[in-house]
This record gives sequence, C-alpha cells and structure tokens, in this order.
Amino acid sequence: MTKDMTKGAPMKLILGFSVPLLFGFLFQQFYNLVDTVIVGKFLGVNDLAAVGSTGSVNFLVIGFCMGVCTGFSIPISHKFGAGDYAGMRKYLANCLWLCLGFAVVMTVLTTIFCRDILVLMQTPEDIVDGAYQYIWVIFLGIPTTYLYNMVSGVIRALGDSKTPVIFLVLSSFVNIVLDLFFIINLNMGVAGAAWATVIAQGVSGVSCLLFMIKKFELLHIQKEEWAPDSHMMRVLCGMGIPMGLQYSITAIGSVVLQAAANTLGSAAVAAMTAAGRIGSFLACPFDAMGSTMATYGGQNVGAGKLERIGKGLRACVMLGAGYSVIAVLISIFLGRPLAILFMDGSETAIIDNVRLYLLINTVFYFPLALVNIVRFLIQGMGFPKFAILAGVFEMVARTLAGFLLVPVLGFLGVCLGSPIAWVMADVFLIPAYFHVSGRLKKRMAGTD
Repeated sequence: MTKDMTKGAPMKLILGFSVPLLFGFLFQQFYNLVDTVIVGKFLGVNDLAAVGSTGSVNFLVIGFCMGVCTGFSIPISHKFGAGDYAGMRKYLANCLWLCLGFAVVMTVLTTIFCRDILVLMQTPEDIVDGAYQYIWVIFLGIPTTYLYNMVSGVIRALGDSKTPVIFLVLSSFVNIVLDLFFIINLNMGVAGAAWATVIAQGVSGVSCLLFMIKKFELLHIQKEEWAPDSHMMRVLCGMGIPMGLQYSITAIGSVVLQAAANTLGSAAVAAMTAAGRIGSFLACPFDAMGSTMATYGGQNVGAGKLERIGKGLRACVMLGAGYSVIAVLISIFLGRPLAILFMDGSETAIIDNVRLYLLINTVFYFPLALVNIVRFLIQGMGFPKFAILAGVFEMVARTLAGFLLVPVLGFLGVCLGSPIAWVMADVFLIPAYFHVSGRLKKRMAGTD
C-alpha cells in the first residue's frame, strides 16, 4: 500500500502520485461547488452571498487545521524514507494526541467568537445572520476536519495517494444527497448546507481511519509507543504550527480583502463567492502538485537523496506551466456558462463580474503553480518556517489590495488581490528554495 518516492524517474513518480490526489481535490471542491450551486439556485443570491462572505474566515481557521496536519505528516514521511518504522509509529501516536488537543481548543474558541468576527468584517446586515448560521456549524465540525486531514496526511506520507481519494468520492456523494435533503426537504437553509459538509467530512475521516487500521500493519501502534513524548511533540509542533500559521497568515489578507468586498454590497460578495468556488476547482491541480512535492521532498530528504529534489522540482514546474495555459482557455471560453450555474441568467452584472474575476486570476495561474510547488517542497524538506514568511508576503499583498485598490477600482481591485499575492510570495519562495537546498547539502556534509 506504500510507495517509495526515493527511486525511479521523478516525472513518472510525481504524475503517478499527483493524479489520484488531483481527483481527491476535485471531488473535495466538487461538493463545495455543489453546496454553492444548490444554495444559489434554491435559496437565492442573498444566501449565496451569506455563504460566500464566510469564505475567508473559514479558510483562516480550517486552513490552519489542514496546515497543522500536513506539517505533522512530514516527520512521519522522514522516518518512512529512512526505514525507521518504530520511530514513525511513535510520531503517529504523538500526532494523534496533539490533533485531539488542537481540535477541542479550536472548536470551543471559534464557535464562541465567530459572530463577533463576522461583525468585525463588516458583513452586510442583510446576510450576516445567514453567514453566522453557516459558519457556526462549520466550526462545530472542526474535529472532523482534523480527523480526515490527519489520517489522509499520514497515508500520503507513506506514498499512498489513492486511498484518501476513494473516501472523498464517497463523502462527495453523501454531501450532495444531504444538501438536497436538508435544504429542500427539511428547509434548513444555509445551516443545512453546512451540516451536509460536516457530516460528509466525518464520513470520509472515519472511513479513512478504519481503512488505515486494517490495511497498514506497519502503522499499528504498540502499547509502549502510545506514551506522549515531549521531544517528538516539539518536533511535530515545530513542523505543524508554522504550516498552520502559514495558511492562517495568508488568510488574514483574504479576510481583509473579503471585508473590502463586503463594502461593495451583497451583489459583489455573490460574484466573489461564485468566482472563488470556480477558481478553487480550477486550481485543484496545483493543490495536488503541492501535496505531492511535500511527500516527495520529505521521503528523499529522509533517504539522503538530495540530488533528486531538484529533478523533481523541474518536472513538477513543467506540469504546472502546461496546466496554467489550459486554465486560461477554460476561463475564456467557459467563464460565463460556469457563472450561470450559480444564479439566474438575468443577473447579468454579477455574471460579468464572475467572468472578470476568473480571467484575471487564471492569467496569473503560473505564479500560483510556483507558490504551491515550491512552498510545499520546502516544507517537505523540513523548513516549515519559510512557509510562514511566504504567507506574510501574501497577507501584505491582499491587505494592500483591500485598503488601496478596492476603494479606488471597486470589484477590479478584488480581482487583483490574489494575483498580486502570488507574485509577491514567489519573489520570496524561489530564493528561499535555493537557500534551504544549500543548507541541507551542508548539513549532510557535516559543515552546517
């Protein structure tokens, strides 16, 4: 069930690992997309805007959970690459203890303060109640987010990118069925969409956990390995917290940009919501490439094969460049039909804004590809703190767009926020990659 990424042609390994991941991300975005389509079609533009207005704060919190779990999996991939299976299981046990504690604390804090955050973001009065109903339930489901991302991260660290996809497909169908049932049959409104998402995430998490227990014998933790280890917990936190903060710091800029969009009214928020969902779907290949490079980098560093890292990076960048061209063509020819999925065709002004957002963002998808590929590779190599600094660059760029561009350019300023952030992050990440590569070489040679 595992895959050793320290041997063989990098391009073949990266494609073989990333394609199943891509399907997983596509299905994950698919049920997020379906959530939004059902809300827009059956509940209306205001409820669509309500769900969309929570996107940045949702990413602020849920992104932290995902980043932490990704970081926790890196020491596991290092131990697997080095063939130290006992050490790998000890890290897994400590990972479980930490995820449990993080999930409890974050659930309590976010459910208490989420309405205050929405008010602070200047969420329009006509959608703030719907936004609160939606995001409160999402935050209540933080433990399911930790469960799925922790287990799937561990499985991917061992080279198996297919299994998590299978359970994501299952959860996608569960999400769609529950969406329709909760919203249409039970009239639960936007809260129904949130409950569907949380339950579906829980189904995929529990299914992944049961499969891991049954199929991965080398992960069966022995009684003595369950003991908390303060050193291992420090290592895990040293990897996980910076990666979680990278997501959250990046999201702070998104929160500022969302707050600026909120001042333009619910129609602008609805356009940003629909375009953001489509954009997330189109960007799934970059997410798959990033996760692939984290595992690829982690295993090869663990095995001491630093010469393979640069080869893998070049192969993945070529893939990213090719797909970036495809994404631009999709936005040009299918932008308007995709926008109509979310709303009535009579909403011409909103549809035009959705298309504008997609065009501007996809033109800058190659910088986004580099952000994902290089940042995750650096993290997999064992330097997660650099991800925080990259996140700071993105935060500054989106914050400046929110304060300076949106008041002057209106919705065009909203469209420019993310592309500027991606370029700013690349300005930092590319030199950072060469720096950490040099440090690793010196470390292996015993001169660092």
